[in-house]
Amino acid sequence: MSNLRGTLESIALTDVAQLLHVNRKTGMLQVTSGKVSGVLYFSRGEVIHAETLSARGEQAAFEVLEWVSGHFEFLTTQVQIPASIRRTVPDLLMDSARLQDSRKRLHSIFPRLTAVPWPTMRPPQLLEGLKVFAEDRRILPFFDGYRDFQDIMAATGQHDVAVLQAASLLKDAGRLEVLEPDAHVTVSELKTGLFKKADYLGLPTAMEGWWTVLGPYRHGINHLRVIWPKGPAVERVAFIPGLPEKHVAIPRELMQAWDLAEGTHVKVRPAP
Repeated sequence: MSNLRGTLESIALTDVAQLLHVNRKTGMLQVTSGKVSGVLYFSRGEVIHAETLSARGEQAAFEVLEWVSGHFEFLTTQVQIPASIRRTVPDLLMDSARLQDSRKRLHSIFPRLTAVPWPTMRPPQLLEGLKVFAEDRRILPFFDGYRDFQDIMAATGQHDVAVLQAASLLKDAGRLEVLEPDAHVTVSELKTGLFKKADYLGLPTAMEGWWTVLGPYRHGINHLRVIWPKGPAVERVAFIPGLPEKHVAIPRELMQAWDLAEGTHVKVRPAP
């Protein structure tokens, strides 16, 4: 039975959670914000589990509690689901507020999650004299100069605040550069000789010089990451004189496999 509903523009979700907590309600708080949705499961006023399309448990709860637009509906029903959250609602809301403050601060330092963090020193000197938590130690090995922040989040299973906090630790110590190596290029077909099959992508030679001044790529670039609407792919690359500026030449077989037509715009950057 639904006995509480409204919009997030008229009442904050934290206030709704506190209301359900004080009244020791049991049921599901369903929340929709734009194209995303989530559920907070309450048992006798405590949040015991949360789910979104991308997360479960506390991480999902924090995600939902940040939404400021959309609508919610509380359904009074029996909740039979394993508990993944074992803290009180006040504690959960306090940590949610801290997380939101940290996210705002970190996103002001690192405004683009498509940027690539690159440590300018190698271990063990990289962490010398720094207070590094266990979570940071699990994340930092993925700062390889090729993965962007979004890639690192996906590879580690950590949210943006954890990854950006690890980057901030190094940046504050002067041991991190943030690169933006993505190049926007236009797809053209790679021309090869008769009966000759190409197994590489082609880029104009000028692009190699643009990248190799950056730290991680100074020793040369052998592979290219291509990012297009259906996802990324990594292929061998050759830098070819005479190719038009800001073009990537792709063998016909790959263009067909990737469903790319000539003139399509994609992003590319060096890959390990």
